[in-house]
Amino acid sequence: SLTVRENLQVVRGVKHLRQRMEEVLADFPALVERLPQPASNLSGGERQQLAFARALMPSPRIMVLDEPTAALAPSLVGKVFDMVQKLPAAGVAVLMVEQRARQALAISQQGYILDQGRCVLHGPAQELLEDQRMAQLYLGSH
Repeated sequence: SLTVRENLQVVRGVKHLRQRMEEVLADFPALVERLPQPASNLSGGERQQLAFARALMPSPRIMVLDEPTAALAPSLVGKVFDMVQKLPAAGVAVLMVEQRARQALAISQQGYILDQGRCVLHGPAQELLEDQRMAQLYLGSH
């Protein structure tokens, strides 16, 4: 029932709220015109942008993302990965669990391949992407 603006304002621990909202919204211009509207009226992609904006309000040093592309339309998946890829430049470390392993590794520095809850391989993300055996077994053929 909260508006987009209210969703950003209710975050605890934010100093200089108005200034911080302006900083965060600079990265999410689609939300600016939606500030007075109920968040329930947002599209799936806009809701994901609001979730990112809200999480960024307290200037976190790390974000843990659990399948941020789950249940999104394919056209929105790339936008989410773009948002995730920009986080380190903003000083935010990212730990992400993602089913779309190939896309996640493409924007990562390090990767961990899990099989039935066990880590079967880890290393630099680019090396994991280039490992033919791992690509066939865990990433799907490319």
